[in-house]
Amino acid sequence: MDRRLELHEKLCEILGSRYVYFQPPESVKLHYPCIIYSLSNVNTTRADNVLYLHKNRYMVMVVDEDPDSSIHQDIMYGFQLCTFDRSYTADNLNHRVLTLYF
Repeated sequence: MDRRLELHEKLCEILGSRYVYFQPPESVKLHYPCIIYSLSNVNTTRADNVLYLHKNRYMVMVVDEDPDSSIHQDIMYGFQLCTFDRSYTADNLNHRVLTLYF
C-alpha cells in the first residue's frame, strides 16, 4: 500500500470518520471536525552519494468547532514522530497544526 494512503487510513481511524483531506482544493466543502494534511518536505539521508533513507514530512491540521477538542493529542499519541507546532482560531474554527514524519 502507498505510504500516503496508509497515513490517510490511520488519520481516518483516529478521527473516527472519513473527513480527512489531502491537499483539498477550495471547491471541496469541508465537514467538521476534520483533518487536513499536505506534504511539506522530504528529509533525505545519503551514504556514499546514494539516497539511503527518506522520510516524508507532513503538515497536519485539525480543524474543529470545539475549542477543547483532543483530536490533535490523539494524533500525537498515535504517531511516534509527531510534534505540536501551533494553534490558532479563524472563522470561529479552532486549528491545531502538527508536524508529522511518516
